[in-house]
Amino acid sequence: MALVVKICGITRAEDAAAAAAAGADALGVNLWPGSKRFVGDERAARAVLEAAPPGVLKVGVFVNAAPLEVAAAAARLGLDRVQLHGDERPEAFAGVPGLDRARVVRAVRVRDAGSFADDARWDATLLLYDAFVEGYGGGGTTGPWELIAARASRPFWLAGGLRPENVAAAVRAVQPDGVDVASGVETAPGRKDAALMQAFVAAARAAAARR
Repeated sequence: MALVVKICGITRAEDAAAAAAAGADALGVNLWPGSKRFVGDERAARAVLEAAPPGVLKVGVFVNAAPLEVAAAAARLGLDRVQLHGDERPEAFAGVPGLDRARVVRAVRVRDAGSFADDARWDATLLLYDAFVEGYGGGGTTGPWELIAARASRPFWLAGGLRPENVAAAVRAVQPDGVDVASGVETAPGRKDAALMQAFVAAARAAAARR
């Protein structure tokens, strides 16, 4: 399986286009009001997502939103995936129309071995393992790679403190099915840098080719 590269926290259509041009497979828009990268206007969110060419996954990031609200937003915005990045419970999302397992990405903030306790209870196609930080991610903190590599449920994406300089080491050490970056390719929260995105994608792809 080819490595998936996701660039998250995109707030501008021009950055979405630049991410796709850099070779990203997936683009993420943060729909949580508490995020520094929150896109609150639905027209703006739609503009960002529509800048992604066909074949690039459109991902909406939610934190502790009601299941029916997540499903409705996914339908309105044409999301390919919904990333649940808060303290959501698996039973609340079971059987929700429009949120089948192929559409759900469950984010797990890894602090210790107990962080993996609910993995098997999620009816999701894949999990995303992130570093545990206050504020539900996006802080540039690197996760415990050795623990994730040992305990991860596959398939999974890796997030948390990834940058062009360390993503190759992360791919080699953790062997994820995808990598997810936000702050590591920014000049400011929500402002992506085209050169950093190109460097990140290139480093990730090169490391994956050597696996």
